Amino acid sequence: MLCKTLLTVLLFGLSANALSVQSLSKAKYSATCMLSTPSPSAVELTRNTEKKATKDWELDCYSRPVVGLGGKKLWEVLITDSSGSFRFLKTLPSNQVNSKELRKTVDELIEEADVKPDTIRFFRGAMFNMINIALADLDVVGKPSRCTYSVAQWLEERHAEVYPKMEGYRATMAGGMTGPSFLDVRTPIKMPDSLRGEKYAFVALPLAEFLPGGDVTEDNIGVGKLCPIDPELPADSFVQGVVILTQRPQALAAWLAGTEVAGLTCDLRKRNLIMETDIDTQYLMARLNDEQREEGAAFMEGKDALNGLHFICVQKDEDDEPAGFWLIRDLPTGI
Repeated sequence: MLCKTLLTVLLFGLSANALSVQSLSKAKYSATCMLSTPSPSAVELTRNTEKKATKDWELDCYSRPVVGLGGKKLWEVLITDSSGSFRFLKTLPSNQVNSKELRKTVDELIEEADVKPDTIRFFRGAMFNMINIALADLDVVGKPSRCTYSVAQWLEERHAEVYPKMEGYRATMAGGMTGPSFLDVRTPIKMPDSLRGEKYAFVALPLAEFLPGGDVTEDNIGVGKLCPIDPELPADSFVQGVVILTQRPQALAAWLAGTEVAGLTCDLRKRNLIMETDIDTQYLMARLNDEQREEGAAFMEGKDALNGLHFICVQKDEDDEPAGFWLIRDLPTGI
């Protein structure tokens, strides 16, 4: 049972009162012509027939580290679904980077889609207003979220393999999004009561548990989700995670599912365990004592070793199956 697997590797509990990218690049997409030079307006659509289409789409609209004629930046719209069954790319002239043009682009793609989206997620805070306005009048739910693993992986590939080969590439312009740094001055806000558990515990699971034949599957994760796993990760490694123990697991898991939970991090300097949600919200889950700070350091080290892969689990106690289990990957920097 999944719950037994989790709790046998429990490291410690916290009182709630104390506050590479290989998988898709190897996939078989239908052949299209890749642009060697930036074009003011071009459209490219590829399909991966080995992937099942989903109703969860992901979108990014932003400038790329390429300068075209007249010194103007290359702007792109990238749209895919959560499984990567298709990839749609459209370059935009700088004078067409607006919500009206983006709405038209998305609407036309939806009309042509065999499986139409219920939700379109987007992660880039700098483009929040434009994207939010563009999606508002469409028959979809626009969700600001960092759970955009498919489009993030595609962007990683393009930054590594496509943009550097384009005429006008500027390496100094790369890095459209970066992770937390010494310049990150965000302050975690109080955890809502609806998300607060009675206890938290750092745990670790073998990566093999998430691979084919492992105990963690879509059938036993409750309302949670499993992100894609890079097949290049060592199968004998351990995935770090946090278990939230609560007497109301179903309610807490349901609330957590609605936050677009993006991950957990430990601020070792301030001794805080922090939950990340949506695009940039931070909640203070717990404060760490000396022993817990050491375990938090091990948690962060384990995350870094697996490119940000970690998990969150919500359950009542060690005898219950999870009400919600999320396998999560931090968004890569520099995309």
